Amino acid sequence: MNDLEKRIKAKIPGKDTGIEIKHTMCDICSPGMHCGINAYVKDGKVIKIEGIDGHPANDGKLCTKGLANRQYIYREDRIKTPLRRTGERGEGKFEPISWEEAYKVIAENLNQSKETYGAESVAFYSGYSKWYRQLLRRFCYAFGSPNYGCESSACYTATFMAWKLAAGEQGEPDMEHSDLFLGWAFNPFYSSYRGAQYAMMRKEQGMKFLIVDTRKTPASEKLADLFLQPRTGTDGALAHAIANVLIQRGWIDKEYIEKYVYGFEEYAEYVSQFDETNIEALTGVSYEQVVAAAELIHENPKMSCNESSAPLCHHRNGLQNYRAVMALLAITGNFDCKGGQFLSPHTYMHVGCGFKTREEEYLYETKPQNTRLPVGAIRFPLWNYLEGEMQAMDLSRQILEESPYKVKTIFALGMNARMFPDSGKMFQALKHLDFFVDTDLFMTDTAKYADIVLPACSSFERGEFKPYPGGFAWYTSPVIEPIGQAKSDVQIITELARYMNLPDEQLKEGYESFVQKYILDDYNVTVEELKKVELPKKIAEVNFPEDYGDLKHGLKTMTGKFELKSSIIEQHPEWGLDALPTYKSPLDDADEEAYPFVLTSGSRIPNAIHSRLHGVPNNRSLRPEPTADMNSLDCEQLGLKEHDNIKISTLRGSIVVKVHLTQTIPQGLVNLYHGYSEADTNKLMDSNHLDPYSGFPAYRSTRCMVEKKE
Repeated sequence: MNDLEKRIKAKIPGKDTGIEIKHTMCDICSPGMHCGINAYVKDGKVIKIEGIDGHPANDGKLCTKGLANRQYIYREDRIKTPLRRTGERGEGKFEPISWEEAYKVIAENLNQSKETYGAESVAFYSGYSKWYRQLLRRFCYAFGSPNYGCESSACYTATFMAWKLAAGEQGEPDMEHSDLFLGWAFNPFYSSYRGAQYAMMRKEQGMKFLIVDTRKTPASEKLADLFLQPRTGTDGALAHAIANVLIQRGWIDKEYIEKYVYGFEEYAEYVSQFDETNIEALTGVSYEQVVAAAELIHENPKMSCNESSAPLCHHRNGLQNYRAVMALLAITGNFDCKGGQFLSPHTYMHVGCGFKTREEEYLYETKPQNTRLPVGAIRFPLWNYLEGEMQAMDLSRQILEESPYKVKTIFALGMNARMFPDSGKMFQALKHLDFFVDTDLFMTDTAKYADIVLPACSSFERGEFKPYPGGFAWYTSPVIEPIGQAKSDVQIITELARYMNLPDEQLKEGYESFVQKYILDDYNVTVEELKKVELPKKIAEVNFPEDYGDLKHGLKTMTGKFELKSSIIEQHPEWGLDALPTYKSPLDDADEEAYPFVLTSGSRIPNAIHSRLHGVPNNRSLRPEPTADMNSLDCEQLGLKEHDNIKISTLRGSIVVKVHLTQTIPQGLVNLYHGYSEADTNKLMDSNHLDPYSGFPAYRSTRCMVEKKE
């Protein structure tokens, strides 16, 4: 027994309790976390969980979401057997069938769609979780379809695209050596508590914080030396105004710009229009605060910046907003240097852990050639150029309009129609399909529309490879048997690939083979060795980057420089996009007088992430009813008191929710967390209100009306 197990065992009273302590991880949140869990197991059931001391992701701690795992895996609506629909789509009537029968029906229908309409008529979609996506993409390509897509069509990828345009690949902040941290939409207290701990430590050590957020948050209250609160979606204009002050006062690194930055002169001319004459009208932030922000940057020359994948990008000007914020790093000489932002190539599942792998080789080496363009490619050409996969935000339109070709079948894992803008339209599209398969842990609203529903395992019921920053890696083992007849996502994909005899032998070898050959072989470690360790093991040495090392060798951009003006966009005028990070209004075209408020969804709350924890009793109890946050003064004008019912309306419809009065929300904004079946805020969003650069939906900038509901 090792020291870790001795410490755990000491917590258990009595002898011969029959309790085993097994180790797994929480996958409720994104792959950036995946905290280590001690699972106390008795008679094959998890009776208690706690964090693993010394684990690199959480060091013994768990957030409110991680602590929900026991209720999460034992939810009453767990799917325990393959199911076949017997009622109307959406009605939720199913009968149990065997895995053999399920595979037979799926194979027949996928092949029928391919024979009748072409392989592109079948779309393969991944929601949550994400750990199986490499195999699902290979399955899609082996089948011959270009239409692999995932929920990253609305999460994270726009950030990655912005970095690709500017520097060729992703950047990460070097907070450890920064004088100043630019926390633009930075609220780790709700979304990454270890990040919050580290930020608090760095503040105590003297690092300054410039926090920019639409809402007042724990980060603005606990960290900010200066807090700017722009109106939602106006971040690009605010960043340009700060840049203009820096340029006009000579507080930029001219030598660095001359050597390493492309497009500065045109950029400087463009941002000069954001000044004392208009910035408060555009953003709600006073010019005095803009100057104060520039002064803070000038006085603290080593600056790094938050990677905000959602709040900045969930607007129709989102990718350009993100590029505008990134530009502040370039003009101050804070890219590719100590205390600023370094390149951090992805290790695995879009997470940079400090070492390289051959994951992308596995993803793309079998991509079919000479196929039709994937869904969304014509509408969002930059997305297609940089990502080359289906932009799923265009999926409902293409299914319903059948243009430029028909999509008649969806094979999905963890699909959530309520995350799509105008979710009602997505449900309508699911009705329009010939055949729909969904795999999930729970009988979700989306799964009720499927012809075949397959039961998936939780992270407690399967093994999974996981790398961590600093060169660490781990491979978990199941801590309990699968619930019912559930199977792991990769087992389902691999077995179906074998059943259909798809032409990809590597895919048919399965998940462990992929991890071994494309990830671990380069580091002389085996899957079996990683399965035996109690904590993630260091498998790769990670060296601190050399200052300007990537810039000196040339970035993976057309100019080899950090591009304020995108060469890619510049060479494709037919796209109708701006090469500079230009600013345009984020709001939709609804009449301002009729719809005087702005609706935003998706802001983090401590007890939930998307829809997955709304069905967990403890978490739901923290916010039992769908509740919109509104400024107290707005509520006073509308005659609203705490927990009154309000009706929120947009051009697409209305919902009724409770109201919470607060001073954290600026006047004019309505903040409503998403994913509730009974009050789905995304059904009020416009499926055409999308960013033309990334295809991302404008979850955070839709005009709405609010009225008291008696």
